[in-house]
Amino acid sequence: MMPLAPILKAVLRPALDYALPPRCPGCGAIVASDNAFCLFCWGGMRFLGDPCCARCGVPFDHDRGPDAACGACLAKPPPYDSARAVLAYGDVARAVALRLKYGRRIGLARLIAGHMARRLPVFDAPPLIVPVPLHRWRQWWRGFNQSALIADHLGRATGLEVDKYALLRMRATQPLRGMHAGQRAKAVRGAFALAPAHRVKGRSVLLIDDVHTSGATAAACARVLKRGGASSVHLMCWARALPEGAEGAD
Repeated sequence: MMPLAPILKAVLRPALDYALPPRCPGCGAIVASDNAFCLFCWGGMRFLGDPCCARCGVPFDHDRGPDAACGACLAKPPPYDSARAVLAYGDVARAVALRLKYGRRIGLARLIAGHMARRLPVFDAPPLIVPVPLHRWRQWWRGFNQSALIADHLGRATGLEVDKYALLRMRATQPLRGMHAGQRAKAVRGAFALAPAHRVKGRSVLLIDDVHTSGATAAACARVLKRGGASSVHLMCWARALPEGAEGAD
């Protein structure tokens, strides 16, 4: 006997689509299917990939080889081993991130995780997924940690282990927007710690965040994870701000 739930879904779906049609995650326009972007938003999205800096993921205008690093990473290597993002930060990427974070469109976490799953780096052994934490008061006010939601969906999509509580945010930090690099680094210094029951020792860690701007938060988290015994730390984000004048930038 066929389960009742699929039958009800098949019967009710046309009515639901009529009353609540699927909408573009970027602009809200009606689209053909759930989590599909409209043509206008799709055309405005810049997906990131190779060729890029092996360390920070900033795009190159030509292939320099698998281990090539940009000038900034050669001059001052970041504490994380690699950083990758699905999209360059722009209007559509920003709209999706804001709808998830402040618009409470928590279903977008699954959309973001699906795109991340197709862009994961290759690991010698399965990594441990760890989200960037929120301070408890900010999470209480917002009701959720968007990075933890993404991490959960990414774990389900890939079968990788998730530890949402490995990292703790020990103190609230001021918004980093408008600060220069030194101020950002100072603002997050000492803000993170490892939980007593963490499982990072000897593991590669896949650190999850929604948006990568200056890298100060990711750097602070990576230092704590490595002090706790992580063998490597790899950052994965939905979107990243490209440095001004980055090679290969539009």
